[in-house]
Amino acid sequence: MYARLALTNKRENMSNTQTSNSPGFKSSRLHIITLAALGIVFGDIGTSPLYALKECFSAEHGIPFTPAAVLGIISMLFWAITIVVSLKYVLFVMRADNDGEGGVLALMALSLRTAKAGSSRAKLLMMLGVFGACMFYGDVVITPAISVLSAVEGLEIATPGLSRYVLPLSLVILIALFLIQKHGTTVVGKLFGPVMFVWFLSLGVLGVYNVIKAPEILVAINPYYAVAFMQQHALQAFVVLGSVVLVLTGAEALYADMGHFGIRPIRFAWLFTVMPCLMLNYFGQGANLLINPSAIQNPFYLMVPDALLLPMVFLATAATVIASQAVISGAFSLTSQAILLGFVPRMRILHTSEDERGQIYVPVINWMLLILVVAVVLAFKKSDNLAAAYGVAVTTTMLITTVLAAVVMRTVWKWNPFLVALVISAFFIVDFAFFAANLLKIVDGGWFPLLLGGFAFFLLMTWYAGRMLLRERSKDEGIPLEPFVEGLLAHPPHRVEGTAVFMTGNVATVPVALLHNLKHNRILHKRVFFLKISIWDVPFVEDSKRLTLKELGNDVYILRAAFGFKEAPDVQAVMALTTSQFGLEFDVMDTSFFLARDTVIPSKIPGMRLWREKLFAWMYQNAAKPSDFFHIPVNRVVELGTKVEI
Repeated sequence: MYARLALTNKRENMSNTQTSNSPGFKSSRLHIITLAALGIVFGDIGTSPLYALKECFSAEHGIPFTPAAVLGIISMLFWAITIVVSLKYVLFVMRADNDGEGGVLALMALSLRTAKAGSSRAKLLMMLGVFGACMFYGDVVITPAISVLSAVEGLEIATPGLSRYVLPLSLVILIALFLIQKHGTTVVGKLFGPVMFVWFLSLGVLGVYNVIKAPEILVAINPYYAVAFMQQHALQAFVVLGSVVLVLTGAEALYADMGHFGIRPIRFAWLFTVMPCLMLNYFGQGANLLINPSAIQNPFYLMVPDALLLPMVFLATAATVIASQAVISGAFSLTSQAILLGFVPRMRILHTSEDERGQIYVPVINWMLLILVVAVVLAFKKSDNLAAAYGVAVTTTMLITTVLAAVVMRTVWKWNPFLVALVISAFFIVDFAFFAANLLKIVDGGWFPLLLGGFAFFLLMTWYAGRMLLRERSKDEGIPLEPFVEGLLAHPPHRVEGTAVFMTGNVATVPVALLHNLKHNRILHKRVFFLKISIWDVPFVEDSKRLTLKELGNDVYILRAAFGFKEAPDVQAVMALTTSQFGLEFDVMDTSFFLARDTVIPSKIPGMRLWREKLFAWMYQNAAKPSDFFHIPVNRVVELGTKVEI
C-alpha cells in the first residue's frame, strides 16, 4: 500500500546535486532508479493479478458467466486503473509534494500550512490525515497474508496433492519474513528490482500469449462494455466494484515514495513497464476465460502453460514476499514518522543499514504484526476469504487523499474554484463508489482492517491529546526561563566544571530537571545549555537551518535543534553541529545530560475522560527512554523524577 516509507531518504540516497526531477538528471541514472522503484513501489499493485479477477467473478456476486460479463469486468478493470492510478495519482496527486515527499501524512502537513493552528479546520485536516495513515496498519496485516497465500495456492493447480501444504507453507514463509526483519534488507534488497522486473515482464508475456488466442478481448478497452455491464447487472456490478478495487491496492505507493525515487522514475516505471504489463495480463486472463470458462477457478495460474506453472509459483511467491517486505518496512517508517510528529509514544528504533538511514527496524511493531498476520491467515485460511476483508482500508485512504488534495489545490496552489470542483468531483465520485461498494464487505471480514485502523487512530489521538495536556500543565505551572536565569546569575550557586545540557520541551519555562538539580545539589555547571528538539512539518531540515543559539549570559545558552519528520533526532549530532557552526567545543565525557522523568497522575482536572488519562499514563510510562530515542550516551544521563497531574 501507500507507505513503503521506510526506504525513503531522499537526501542520502539520491545524487548529491541532482534529483530525478532536476534538469541535469542523466537518463542512465533514471533507468537505475526506475529499476529500484520496481522493487519497492509496485509490489502491492503488481501482485494483484494473482487474485483480483478471480474475486471479481466470485460465485457470491451472482453474476452469470457470459462473454459479455467477461468483457464488462475487464473493461471496468482497465478504466479503474486508468482513472484512479494514471489520472488521479500520476497526473494530479503526485504534484502535491511536501519538499519532495509524498504520502498521506505529507499531504496532511501540506494542507495544514494555510490552516490556523488550533482551529477547527486544522483539527479536522489533522484527524483526516492521521486516520488515513492508521488505515495503513489494516493493510499491512492483510497484504502479506493475501499475497503469500494467493501465490502459494498455485501449488494446488500445479500439483493438487500438495493442496494441504498451502496453509502451513504460507505460515512458514510469513514467519521467516518477520524473523529476518532485524537483520535489515540491504543484501536481499538489491534483488528486489531485478526480480520484480522479471515478474512484470512475465505478466506481460503471459498476457500477450493468451490475448493472441482470443484477440476479441481487446474490445474491452471501449468503456461501452463497462457501462453496458453496469446497466445490465446494476446491483451485481455495484458489488463487483468492491472486488475491482483490488487492482488498485498499492496505488498510494506511487505517491508515498516520491521522496526516495522522485516523480520521474515512478512515472516512467508506471507508464512504460508496470501499467502495460498489468493491462496485458488482465486482458490475457480475460481472453483465457473466453476460451476456457472453467479457468475461473484460478484465472491467473490457469493462463500459464503447464511446463511453466511450477516456476511461476516460485516467481509469484518471490514477488509477494517482496511486496510484503515493502509494506512491513512501510509500517516501521510510518510509526517512526508518527513518533516524531507526536502521535505515538517513543519506541526503540534500530537502524539496519550503515548507508541508508531510512532502513529501520521497530521490534514492537514487528512482533505485533507477526501475531496479527499469523492470526489472520489461520482465521481466513484462503485468499478468497481474505479478499472480502481487503479493500476497505484502501478505499478509505484513497477518499481521504482526494479530500486533502482538494484543500491543497484550492488553498496552496490557488487553483480556480471551478477547476478544483470539476477535477475533485470526478475523482470523488469514483473513490466514493469504490468506498461504498467495499462497505458491503464489512460483515464478511471488512470489519477487521476498520477495527484495526480505528483502534490505532484512537491510540494515536489519545497520545496526542495527552501530550497537549502535559504541555498546557507545563505552561500553566512553569516559571519563565529568562527572568529566572537572570536572577540566578545575579546570585549564582556554586559553579562546577563541565557542561550541563537540560533537555526541555518548552524553552519559555524553566526545566523541572534544573529546579531539582538546584534544590538537591545546589550547583550550576560552568556551561549550561537548554536544548529543545523540534520536529517540523517537512521531511528534512538542512543543516544550515537546523540550529538556533541564544546566549543568556555567563555561558548559559538556549539551543534549538529542528528535525524533519523523516529524520532521526540525534543529540550527539546536534553537539557536533553546534561545534562546527558556533565554535562551542563539547567533550562528551565532561558533559551531563539532565532529563525529567515525569510520572503522569490521572485526575479529575478538566481534560480527557479519566479512563483515557489512565491509558495515556500507561503509554507514557512504557515509552522508550528519551536517552535511547535521542541517542544520548547512557553513562552521561541524569534523570530526575517529578509528578504531573493531568
